Amino acid sequence: MRYPLKPLLIVLGLLALAGCGSTPPSSINDVCQVFSQRDGFFTNWYGDARKVERRYGIPVHVLMATMRVESGFDGDARPPRRKVLGVVPWKRQSTAFGYSQALNGTWKQYREETGNGMARRTNFSDSIDFIGWYYSKTVTKYGVPPDDAFNLYLSYRYGWTGYSRGNWRYNDGARKSAARTANFADDYARQLSTCR
Repeated sequence: MRYPLKPLLIVLGLLALAGCGSTPPSSINDVCQVFSQRDGFFTNWYGDARKVERRYGIPVHVLMATMRVESGFDGDARPPRRKVLGVVPWKRQSTAFGYSQALNGTWKQYREETGNGMARRTNFSDSIDFIGWYYSKTVTKYGVPPDDAFNLYLSYRYGWTGYSRGNWRYNDGARKSAARTANFADDYARQLSTCR
């Protein structure tokens, strides 16, 4: 008996799309749970994170803590819209988008420099690679240790120029977000040592 190829390809395509959904995992404060929920046929977040760690030298717990603070592991995350007259939705506060919350210009630079022209911010693998790429440049430019989640995050939030100027020194919100990232990184490092 012969099976038609077209319906089979459609079903496989739909399954692939379902596996790429951006619904955040539950228990996002437990990195072991995050990885176990995204370990399947079409996706392996732990494998992707380890590959980035090997490529750029940025530890998995720092990469994942950054993504946790930036998007909460939501591949469709965007900043809120501004409101005109307090009611009418208007433009978004920035072009940040996806798991990494990368801005349009920096994402374009990443795609050009890495040759990954098909990279998407809604793709976990591409987004975590972006964070590793960005942090490796911060390590090289400013001598920030690769496991210093606090200062790496400040460079991520303010950009390399803003970080080098110290713009973050006068912003309590930025320092609180950096401290939150560092706390998640510490928690994730402890959790990773017990993951199965």
